[in-house]
Amino acid sequence: MKSVISFALAVFVATSNANPITLDPRSIPGPSYDIGPASNGSSFDVIIIGGGPAGLSALSGLARVRRNALLIDSAEYRNAETRHLHDMIGYDHTVPAAFRAAAREGISKYPTATMQNGTVVSITSPDNGTTFITTDSNGQIYTSKKVVLATGLRDILPDTPGIKEAWSRGIYWCPWCDGYEHRDQRFGILGSILDVVGTVFEVITLNKDIIAFVNGTWTPENVEILNTKRPGWQQQLSSTGYNIQIINTTITSITRIQDGALVNDPNTDSEFDRFNVNLEGGSFIERDVFMTNFPSKQRSYLGTEIGVQVYGEKMIIDPASMRAATGVWAVGDANSDNSTNVPHALYTGKKAAVVIHVELEREFAEGYVTKRDGEEEEVMGVMGRDLEDLWEGMVRG
Repeated sequence: MKSVISFALAVFVATSNANPITLDPRSIPGPSYDIGPASNGSSFDVIIIGGGPAGLSALSGLARVRRNALLIDSAEYRNAETRHLHDMIGYDHTVPAAFRAAAREGISKYPTATMQNGTVVSITSPDNGTTFITTDSNGQIYTSKKVVLATGLRDILPDTPGIKEAWSRGIYWCPWCDGYEHRDQRFGILGSILDVVGTVFEVITLNKDIIAFVNGTWTPENVEILNTKRPGWQQQLSSTGYNIQIINTTITSITRIQDGALVNDPNTDSEFDRFNVNLEGGSFIERDVFMTNFPSKQRSYLGTEIGVQVYGEKMIIDPASMRAATGVWAVGDANSDNSTNVPHALYTGKKAAVVIHVELEREFAEGYVTKRDGEEEEVMGVMGRDLEDLWEGMVRG
């Protein structure tokens, strides 16, 4: 209820003014509450599945034009273990759960927005995109005119002991997310040799002492692929400008020997994690931080029931509108817009909300107005008016 939201929001305020690094993100209450729970059989303009930044952004955009929208949140988040959000202007260094609580607190004032916990188990459309029937794990059934999928991705981690235990806390996958806090530290790359060069290019301005642990993937076949894809890659990595060491020995485990949540310097935004990389044969190498190249996959394939196509573990969308199928939009990490960060998630959620709002009104007006040509131009114009003509100016310019 509201008291739970207020508590989480109070934690957000407190950690914004203190040392946020000492707070484990899992200690913040998740969305174990409902705001205006919908009754079985309720009908909405839009149902949003997923309560991360993308889903919350879509709900906010729809609520502010008084569209009747329901958000259903399973409380599964890709960044659930992350200590803080970063590269998020105004919310930099905020605990993710506190950010979500603050977002829910703000959205709760809009009377047409409904938020509740739950896991959606099926979505069907008996009329091929005009009406949608959504069913949750409790057997509750809701209908809507449109659906937004904000279901996110799930990282596929290897079974190597120690990786899952430290995931997002010293072992990360995005330099913009966690790299700055570990700058100038002893850096390790975990993953295939095929991805090492790209990773080095991303992190070299942050870290110089770099070892790539490629775990047996330095094979003749992969070397041939790299020689074709990146001619001269070995000379580049071994040059004085990079001086990257590559270790092909199998990793048996990774052991944390220091926790950056406890050992840190808030004055310089530095976290001091430390690990031993234990190798086959009994040797080990000490590193402070790792970036990975592990695969990810869709957290949910619900969209395939209603016409959404998935390729390369991304829901295929029209980037002009975030549309994934008739009456269906896919936002956030899970779509083929192919950018995975909080600002992008917020943008895609808002863009989908604008398109949906305009489309719903077009459908209502039907024979009274003529559909304008150029959906992208119209939508960007609406976004422009909302964002101080920024987008409209970009389109016209």
